[in-house]
Amino acid sequence: MPLLSPLKNIKGTTETLNDIISQRTLSSVFQPIINIQNGNILGHEGLIRGPVNTDLHAPLNLFKLAKSKGQNKVCDLELASLEIGLESFARYSCKNKIFINVSPECLLLFDENKVVSLAYIENLGLNPKDIVLELTESSPTFDYSTLYKVIESYRNVGFQIALDDLGEGYSSLRLWSELRPEYIKIDKHFIHGINFDPVKLQFVKSIQQIADNSSTKVIAEGVETEAELAIIKDLNIEFCQGYLLGHPKPEPIHKVSENIEHFFARKTLSVFPKASGSYKQSNLKKLLVKVPFVSTKATNDEVYVSFDSNPKLFSIPVAKDDIPIGLISRSSMIDRFVRPYGRELYGKKSCVEFMDDKPLIVDANITFHALSDLITQMEPHHLTNGFIITENGKYIGLGSGHALLREITEMQISAARYANPLTLLPGNVPINEHIDRLLEKKNIFWACYCDLDNFKPFNDAYGFRHGDQVLQLVGETLTKSVDANFDFVGHIGGDDFILICQSEDWEDRCNYMLKHLEQTMPTFYSEDDRKMGGIKNEDRQGNKTFYPFSTLSIGAVKIDPELFPSHYEVAAAMTVAKKEAKRISGNSLFYERRYRE
Repeated sequence: MPLLSPLKNIKGTTETLNDIISQRTLSSVFQPIINIQNGNILGHEGLIRGPVNTDLHAPLNLFKLAKSKGQNKVCDLELASLEIGLESFARYSCKNKIFINVSPECLLLFDENKVVSLAYIENLGLNPKDIVLELTESSPTFDYSTLYKVIESYRNVGFQIALDDLGEGYSSLRLWSELRPEYIKIDKHFIHGINFDPVKLQFVKSIQQIADNSSTKVIAEGVETEAELAIIKDLNIEFCQGYLLGHPKPEPIHKVSENIEHFFARKTLSVFPKASGSYKQSNLKKLLVKVPFVSTKATNDEVYVSFDSNPKLFSIPVAKDDIPIGLISRSSMIDRFVRPYGRELYGKKSCVEFMDDKPLIVDANITFHALSDLITQMEPHHLTNGFIITENGKYIGLGSGHALLREITEMQISAARYANPLTLLPGNVPINEHIDRLLEKKNIFWACYCDLDNFKPFNDAYGFRHGDQVLQLVGETLTKSVDANFDFVGHIGGDDFILICQSEDWEDRCNYMLKHLEQTMPTFYSEDDRKMGGIKNEDRQGNKTFYPFSTLSIGAVKIDPELFPSHYEVAAAMTVAKKEAKRISGNSLFYERRYRE
């Protein structure tokens, strides 16, 4: 078959399209829709193909040509595609559902003729309850109330409704709300790479929550990898479709391929991609204070009255045609007016007399992190006087240095709960959430508490920079030693790390970590200290004490969900195991046996 031409070069006449429709030189292929939880086939989507060995074999090219000939021609092609899809499916006596694509616009036109009537369906030997009309939205111009009535007329005789490509169309969320479909299909954009993208994960999680509350079944489209499939399975998405499960074929399949069968017996839970939790993502609109600006014609007396009537006002901007040109601070104004004859001399003069003509002006979309860096590089008065916030160059409000520092502090504290700022590994909140997920699903796993020995003496002797490098080494070693899809690495602060392992060979992985650190850790010490095998430093009583190379102690517990109700009990058991591991000199792994079967 020749390569397809670019869409912009697709050519064809109305006669060509009419011939394709009248001569039925269309064909159907079927792609399976699988129940993720058990591997059973829910049904197949009927996909249309144009004449073979032509550019119009590709459905995108075929429907682009039809669209160029007008909406009626699009509907003629959709009707022919629908008939061929149903008739082809009926020939295989398949017991599953058939999903047939139709646009809302064309469904409204079809309604008068009732093409998919009961008589037509019965003649094909199909049951309306096995037919799902899959709405493929292409325009926002249809009448919702009329469409709802048409949909209900089909529902009343047994048909079901699916909404295609949720998240891509003009108004797909409104369609969902208005039509209450039995199925919604999440657009493949949000599935591709979901195992790496916390934003896509959150989108799909939110859609599943809405579906749970509206009695709608979710189908994830475009699944191409087992990692993607694992994530959507663990989000409790019920159905999926994609090349991993089956390519479109002329005949519907009856079971999933052997190369994917093993997945449905899988007991492990995937590790969700982590959000950064960084304050770098926020912008200044959160801090914006709407203070009216004054023009250059305003007098100092008028500005003083504004300050006097509002004790919380720290600065007043000066602008010309909405473009800020300066800033008058409360301290500057009062300092001038309290001087002998200050008000008499300056009160009737223009406010530009006391204006800082080089204020800090920033765009509303600048991040807190960037603004913080900017302020620290400028004169100290900008932190006190505040800054002007603009949008498209025009004044929209003020921000204060105090509010900026408070917000940064709060966000850093919040971020630290979700991700350690040094290693960027998940912090307490995601660690506990992951443990509770495993317990809820009744999954057995191994919880390991990892703690560095003799780290404080090293930190005291070599400084925080070298100490940070050691912590980063430990984080990287743990991360590289586990299966990222199923084993979770967290950093709860300082020199304490957490491993939540589902890998059966977790013990071998831990021993590999210890061996690697045993070889690497001495490189952080000076040549003299390496010869001694450690460092001499003062203890808390001021006595010179010898401390061997820093090592890692790992306390491990096998977690049976029947014995551990929540992450609190898991944390307590890990802590006990860690204390026992630290009793062993050198790099050590202690496996708590009281909870073993």
